[in-house]
Amino acid sequence: MQYIMTFFWSFLLISMLNYVVSSVMNVDFNFVTGVIVSVAFSVFVLVIAAIIPDGPVADADHH
Repeated sequence: MQYIMTFFWSFLLISMLNYVVSSVMNVDFNFVTGVIVSVAFSVFVLVIAAIIPDGPVADADHH
């Protein structure tokens, strides 16, 4: 479920960003570009989430 929701939110936010930027720059809106960027962003977010530890790190000096 975590992977589906990550893709869903990245797809939604990147698509909105793609629409606004293409409108401001006065170029055609390309849906496929937003999908590709959102998939890449989802993978990036999931990799970063896997690298970052979940809990606190135990200190060697702490007894």
